[in-house]
Amino acid sequence: MKIAIGSDHAGYDLKQQVVDALRAKGHEVTDFGTDSDESVDYPDFAEPPAREVAVGAADRAVLVCGSGVGVAIVANKVDGVRAVNAHDAEEAEMSRRHNDANVLTLSGRRLAADEAVAIVDAFLAAEFEGGRHERRVHKIAEVEAHNPDHEK
Repeated sequence: MKIAIGSDHAGYDLKQQVVDALRAKGHEVTDFGTDSDESVDYPDFAEPPAREVAVGAADRAVLVCGSGVGVAIVANKVDGVRAVNAHDAEEAEMSRRHNDANVLTLSGRRLAADEAVAIVDAFLAAEFEGGRHERRVHKIAEVEAHNPDHEK
């Protein structure tokens, strides 16, 4: 699977551990940075991986910041992205099965590496169930399409 990944300074250490785990499992990982724990602005490192998913260049993305919230907000501004800030493996799995989430965000300050890897594994292993959930995901796309900014 092709995975795009990015983090800010607060998520840097956890991101590195997730990258290592993903590569060890045979995934193709594109790391959009950051490359240290020196302070940076999370939108600069969340948007490029989210766009990779939106255009189909990556199958999924994983984003990490201090809480996971900031990068989730940024990712969800990209049309076609459905990002989830998952706190455990079940949440990650269900976001795939029911919401067809395609971007996972994680808290670099609250998750241990083994917890984060388990969450990522669950997210990548789960498949969208479709059915009644497909109707709901289409409604999300309709919300995007009716954004007044699209009419400018």
